[in-house]
Amino acid sequence: MYKVLIIDDEQPLREAIQILGEWDRLKVGEVLEAADGRAGLDMLRAYKPDLVMMDMKMPEMGGLELLKIIEQEFSELPVIVISGFNDFEYARQALRSNALDYLLKPINRQDLNQALQKGIDLLESRKQTRSESISRNITYNMSLPKLKEKLFLSLIERSYNKSADQTSMSLIGADDKGRYYGVLVLRVLNLKAVCEHRFNSDTELLSFAVANVFNEMTESGLTCFSFADPKEEREMIAVYDGIGADAREWQFRAGQLLRSVVTQLHALFGIISVGGQGAPALDPRKLADSYEEARIRAYSVDLLKLSGRSAVGMAEDRRALEIPSLTSRMALIKSSLENGNQHQAATLGSDYLRQIKSTAFFRIGDADRLLTELVVLFNDMAREHGVSEENMPNPGEKSLRAFGLKTDFSSFDELESVFAGILEHYSALIMQAASSPRSFDAQQIKDFIDNHYYEDIKISYFAEKYYLSREYLMKLFKQQFGYGIHEYVQKIRMDKALRLLNNPALKVQEISEMLGYKDKNYFSKAFRNYYGTSPSEYRNQPSEDQDNKD
Repeated sequence: MYKVLIIDDEQPLREAIQILGEWDRLKVGEVLEAADGRAGLDMLRAYKPDLVMMDMKMPEMGGLELLKIIEQEFSELPVIVISGFNDFEYARQALRSNALDYLLKPINRQDLNQALQKGIDLLESRKQTRSESISRNITYNMSLPKLKEKLFLSLIERSYNKSADQTSMSLIGADDKGRYYGVLVLRVLNLKAVCEHRFNSDTELLSFAVANVFNEMTESGLTCFSFADPKEEREMIAVYDGIGADAREWQFRAGQLLRSVVTQLHALFGIISVGGQGAPALDPRKLADSYEEARIRAYSVDLLKLSGRSAVGMAEDRRALEIPSLTSRMALIKSSLENGNQHQAATLGSDYLRQIKSTAFFRIGDADRLLTELVVLFNDMAREHGVSEENMPNPGEKSLRAFGLKTDFSSFDELESVFAGILEHYSALIMQAASSPRSFDAQQIKDFIDNHYYEDIKISYFAEKYYLSREYLMKLFKQQFGYGIHEYVQKIRMDKALRLLNNPALKVQEISEMLGYKDKNYFSKAFRNYYGTSPSEYRNQPSEDQDNKD
């Protein structure tokens, strides 16, 4: 409800306004009165009304003087001027002082309420504008961190479009000359364990806690904005910046901050982490280079020396790592599992890790690549044995954890435990698939021949792959397609030979090689046996005869 103040030295006029005004309809809850300009000014200052109606000629302080004071002290206050003098000078002064309306005595109901409605409409409009402004400010302040995060990510991912966004850089102080920007990367090694024990399994809450530690430990002059990497669940990114010193000073101070944060996170929450720092630059578009440098340093920390402690990578490790091939061991592991010997498969895995442990170093990034390769190779092996895709995790921590597999490792011993858990999961899948009878569709062999007709196809390959005897496979294939396997291979090759011979640009020798025949003469003999004519004679036949063969 609004508050209106009437300032007039004539009591009958004040009473008339009280009676004629449609106060309820206009949402006016209180109507105050003052008998002169001086008293009116005091009431303005004391009660702060929303709208004023005032006479121009009053004792103590006239209307012209009061209007000037209102203009200075209450510039937004709507004023309706009332006067018994039809004097242009009063009207002109009222307009100069931004009076809302000018009414002449005697007041009539219609003019009064029209003027009051005009004032209330103005107040309502201002209220709506303020409300919208407040809402925009609240939304902006709430979304500002997300806007900054989005901007920093676009710079780090090299997707920032300067031509499409000319103003967003001001959000991060890019307009300031001499401001340096750099990146810190933090990887939480025991993420799952800490989340379960300290953060109710909420990774977002953990990320929030890490960001708070970064903010609280930031020194004067150095600012830091941290957020979770949306593509790497264990990774936190912190963009640091500072102005007023050179790059070496900010790099030194940011390095100190990172070491302090790593120590404090372990003390407060038991978080074991590795971190890396990227060099600062004046151009925020260089943040991508700083991020890559910081990440390489973090992931270059030697797992063999970590032993469950936090560490900061001081420099990029460019040493070449020579470790035994995992792919070469998978054939032996596969053989062990197919023979039902899970213990032997586990022993082969342990022996492989023992060889790695004997190397000079083994970085965090090397461990990530090893686990990814292990899952990819085991998925391929599982598919060969007909394991359903829904039973196979994808490379990546979230998928592994969805199958109940451990993914945390902050030492090489813990990495061995993760490796063993993955091996055990796939061992059970593959041994079960190898020991259970599976329905077989000869279409699988036909599809393989259709796509690999140019290779040396042997029935023994299918027998080993599908765990079926040679004789049984040949019988199933002929029952389904009316050809023996070798006959079908010959048919596919000869069908394709006709189409290739119709292309005069291809030589017979080239066609022979394209069909998988190493010897041109052998191809010619096979073609004659199949079609009763040689490839050269076929080419010399009239086109009608060739169409008949096609």
